[in-house]
Amino acid sequence: MHVAAKHGAGAALASRGLPVARNSQNNIVSAFHSFGTEISTFELLEKLVAEGWVTALPVVVAKNTPLVFRQWAPGDALVLGRWDIQVPPPEAPEVLPDVLLVPLLAFDRKGFRLGYGGGFYDRTLEKLRALKNVTAIGIAYAGQEMDTVPRDAFDQRLDWIMTEKETFKCD
Repeated sequence: MHVAAKHGAGAALASRGLPVARNSQNNIVSAFHSFGTEISTFELLEKLVAEGWVTALPVVVAKNTPLVFRQWAPGDALVLGRWDIQVPPPEAPEVLPDVLLVPLLAFDRKGFRLGYGGGFYDRTLEKLRALKNVTAIGIAYAGQEMDTVPRDAFDQRLDWIMTEKETFKCD
């Protein structure tokens, strides 16, 4: 992915903002630190902070467990976490997000995704959805869309998909 295209994609997400409104029951959003060629969510995070959202990043605690989310905003300190992904430091407060921005390798219009194989987001969404209303928004390039993504019974559906070209509610 060309660096300019990657940068433009993050700006496109930020220009549209989230497809859900912030309110007293819906005010914590978790993004992710982009890895490799993933779209950067940081421009969107900057906009969300300015709009009054509490923002966070996920942290992998252990294999086969749900993610933990620590409060973080652009400009705050980061440390190297598992797989050398930057995460908020351990002293950053843990939060339970209302909205999760989810990275993926491929997606379909029904809201299913291919991830990186660890099952972290499926476990996390299952846990959070048992506790509260949570909106899951897949973040990807339009070119990552497939007609149908293979899925298993434990796969958690996304509610929305945001690409550099469009934002849509999953069927």
